[in-house]
Amino acid sequence: MSTTAEHAVTEKAADKRRALGRGLDSLLPAGPRALPTAAVAPTAAVAGHPPAAISDMPAPRATDGVARIPLDEIDENPYQTRIAFDPAALQELAESIRASGVVQPIMVRRKSDGRFALILGERRCRAAKLAGETSIPAIIRQVSNQQAAEMTIVENLQRQDLNCLEQANAFARLSQDFGLTQEQIGKRTGCSRESVSNYMRLLKLPAEVQGYLASGELGFSEARVLLQLSDPSLVPTVAKHAATSKISVAQLIEIVERYNLPPQETEPKVVAPQDPNVRAAQQELERALGCKVRINDRKGKGKIVIQYSNLEDFDRVVDMLGRA
Repeated sequence: MSTTAEHAVTEKAADKRRALGRGLDSLLPAGPRALPTAAVAPTAAVAGHPPAAISDMPAPRATDGVARIPLDEIDENPYQTRIAFDPAALQELAESIRASGVVQPIMVRRKSDGRFALILGERRCRAAKLAGETSIPAIIRQVSNQQAAEMTIVENLQRQDLNCLEQANAFARLSQDFGLTQEQIGKRTGCSRESVSNYMRLLKLPAEVQGYLASGELGFSEARVLLQLSDPSLVPTVAKHAATSKISVAQLIEIVERYNLPPQETEPKVVAPQDPNVRAAQQELERALGCKVRINDRKGKGKIVIQYSNLEDFDRVVDMLGRA
């Protein structure tokens, strides 16, 4: 890939970043953003000139700076959300690095044992190793575990490199490891709370169905339809049929709707007459929520059942009840 092409790709990626809420900059710790003049000089060497030795480079500041770091001193990112890396794309990037060097530094943080933990740029690290590089330009930042995790997830979301299952696991990691709510995750990653919720629901699917998502045999739209099956035991069977038969989402919806039809009753149920006050309250709730509501009352005690037809209805009702 030529340097001009790389600049075009970088500008396109920048447009995506600006469209995703607060972006990566908001996750970086407070402090100067511009690199020191002495620290910028090594980046010119990366663009095709012989790289300077590490000992010749100025020591970067603890929270801001660029230096060439040996690749064998960089440990994997513990918060990496991407499962698979396309070998062909990595080889193409490696060829570009052989021709022009690593144009954009990776980002790392210093560990207590003196080594470095990767934050951003795993593809560049892998491609640099394929290209025969022994070191790589890196920005060194002091960030917390949570900031590192958020930055990794946001970068992948902005580059659109995650499949739906990887994205679901990324959101779940933020929730489980750092106790963030879906709304907080949404604000930090530039997604809506509803989107975060919908992705995290994918993790409720059986392992074999998640396997179809990981391999790309099924996508996000098919997974959401499968979650609407009223009998969870049918999900693996229907998912296997959808994956092997390559049916459309519309066809899958028809199959799920047929399975969700209530069984035919052989004898009519005897329904007790409903109190007019309870019936009026039920009708009022239905108008307010836009969903079917059933009030089962017996001598002043009972339950209110709200029936939703899809995940959008569920999110809308939850939001309305939360504001009430």
